[in-house]
Amino acid sequence: MIAFTAAEIADITKGRLAAEPGITPGSVVTDSREATPGSLYVAKPGESADGHDFVAEAFERGAVLALVEHDVTDSAGRTYPAVVVQDSVLAMGALAAEAVRRIRASRAATGEPLTVIGITGSAGKTTTKDLLAGILGAEGATIAPQGSYNGEVGVPLTVFKAGPDTRYLVIEMGATGVGHIRYLAEMVRPDIGVVLGVGTAHAGEFGGVENIALAKGELVEALPAGGTAVLNLDDARVAAMASRTSATVLGFSAQPAKDGKQAAVQAVGVELNAAGSPEFELFLPGGSAGQHVSARLIGAHHTANLLAAAAAAHAAGVPAPRIAASLSAQTAASRWRMERTERADGVTVINDAYNANPESMRAALRTLADLGQGRRTWAVLGAMLELGPDSIREHMAVGTQVVRLNISRLVVVGREARSLYVSAVNEGSWGNECVFAETAEEAYELLQTELEPGDLVLFKSSNSIGLRHLGDRIALPPQAPGTAAGTATEGSALL
Repeated sequence: MIAFTAAEIADITKGRLAAEPGITPGSVVTDSREATPGSLYVAKPGESADGHDFVAEAFERGAVLALVEHDVTDSAGRTYPAVVVQDSVLAMGALAAEAVRRIRASRAATGEPLTVIGITGSAGKTTTKDLLAGILGAEGATIAPQGSYNGEVGVPLTVFKAGPDTRYLVIEMGATGVGHIRYLAEMVRPDIGVVLGVGTAHAGEFGGVENIALAKGELVEALPAGGTAVLNLDDARVAAMASRTSATVLGFSAQPAKDGKQAAVQAVGVELNAAGSPEFELFLPGGSAGQHVSARLIGAHHTANLLAAAAAAHAAGVPAPRIAASLSAQTAASRWRMERTERADGVTVINDAYNANPESMRAALRTLADLGQGRRTWAVLGAMLELGPDSIREHMAVGTQVVRLNISRLVVVGREARSLYVSAVNEGSWGNECVFAETAEEAYELLQTELEPGDLVLFKSSNSIGLRHLGDRIALPPQAPGTAAGTATEGSALL
């Protein structure tokens, strides 16, 4: 982390200093439970709790300074050492922006400057981030987000882990409205920007898909003329972003070349191997021969993520053979993204329930059908949230797809997804082929009773629905009659 004194923090954030000016925190946390000796604790208001209520706990754990929106006192009436600002989250952003500026300045004379890569898109951001970090980590000191830290809090927390030795800084950028990615891009000033796709996730919040495209394109608009915009040419809305940037455009595609014209970064001869992972020849600019990639990620939809990571790594100067070798060696680095578990009794569990939107739901179901040839397949599905007025229609389309893909059994969990169940029934899935469960606990009891050796079961829902926890429970070894079932590490599986 770049070291800031309390006085510098007050100056950068335009805050009021209520502490000794020379206090210099060694880390930044927003969760009081993560505070360690020397931490700066950022107290931010939340939906269910106010961080100011936990300032005392943070100091008990070793915090030496707080970033707060009002003074906080202890039981004796003493004010905790703090910088008082108008908005603690915006103050974090200002501090992160200065951290990036200082790292760039410190590396300017080394011959290996800081390279910042921003990644956005409606699906695949975290997987692409993980792949790219895996490639770059072998080339130099690399900082990338933990999990899906991709918002106005997560991005600064990622930046604060970087220091003068950082060669590559990978930033995942999410948004729920126009202007959000612009704010994040202005904070970190990316040299390379990757746009994966424009889907219907958060369409309700954005006010439509066109606004999603407007927001995602803010990343390439922020790139400098000497930067590189990595664009998915298989998505028409992303391809159109080429006109919105002054940076060099590096397009990637998994589709066959059109009119003899191949994308600069191209996957040729894409096939799924026996494990359901994509294999292809990777072509990058400047090379006449392709590099074979045999991925270890499950699902054809990961081809786009592999290509995006390859393109960004190429733009960062990594040689093609090392890119292909890394892509072929990496497994999923983040949980609940097509996470495969082979139970001892022969049941295969694929837990892809970290999040869901219509595009990722369709991709996961196609993968289930591909992998399930000759096996009994189960789709355990929950709601896709934040789809706005298209929600019922999109859920019904998924129900129809399940039937047309000949998925053996469908379990729909939770009332938010009931239209998915209804559409599957209307499409011709009757009897015990299609079941509606009010809660994840009902679904758990059904699966515990009816899963058989050789079955393949997929779990998929939006994050807050929580089916990933149900997937974790089912991935555990079957419980003997009369024994307590295992529990997921993050809590209840009830909806």
